[in-house]
Amino acid sequence: MLLALWSPKGGVGTSVLAAAVALATAREGREGRDGREGERSTGVRLADLAGDLPAVLGLGADPVLGLGDWLAAGPEAPGEALDRLMVEVAAGVGLLPFGTGAPDTRPDARPEAGAALAVVLRDGTWPVVVDCGAGVDPAVRACAELADATVAVLRPCYLALRRAVHSPLLASTGGVVVVEEPGRVLGTKEVTEVLDLPVIARIPMREEISRAVDAGVLTTRLPNALARPARQLATRVGILPARRGAAA
Repeated sequence: MLLALWSPKGGVGTSVLAAAVALATAREGREGRDGREGERSTGVRLADLAGDLPAVLGLGADPVLGLGDWLAAGPEAPGEALDRLMVEVAAGVGLLPFGTGAPDTRPDARPEAGAALAVVLRDGTWPVVVDCGAGVDPAVRACAELADATVAVLRPCYLALRRAVHSPLLASTGGVVVVEEPGRVLGTKEVTEVLDLPVIARIPMREEISRAVDAGVLTTRLPNALARPARQLATRVGILPARRGAAA
């Protein structure tokens, strides 16, 4: 299962949401449905194609090697090489970082490399959440287009909606996560009408979320205001099964 998250406008919190979905999913797997530790095991991979996840997760430094190097090797890069790039960031959560020193591939090879990456990630044993950022790079866009579920993350503002409408990724997008900001004139109704897509989760802008990210403690103190919509998103796209007797 491959879930791709992207945003038409930067700074909305796509990387934070990607991390939260992975952390909440792994936590749900550890605790089981009745809260007993170790009842079942769910591992999650978190693929960073935007470059911000090491900072979001509070890592001391960005890993040097990562997905950028894998993409630079071209579509023939071996899938097993990804295992050597993975960094464990929390129980059950493995980060595939972007890296810092990756050379560029030939422009015409980037979509093929991105498509190959999507196939490797999608066919693995773990569900994968991939942070696609704005999805501008051809390799990143190709990866998002081949995901099992592609979801846009945005604030309900005119600029974000305008960019989303003109993005090539909109055609592959199946739903929207709305980051609710006080004082906005537009809301979920306008997002649904303009993009013709369902709003599948809403995240309130809360200080507790910003503090957890700024302090680098998201992996150990995931705020409920973020964990709840992250679980909802994971359930709606099929990474997590629906809880019996509870709405998704």
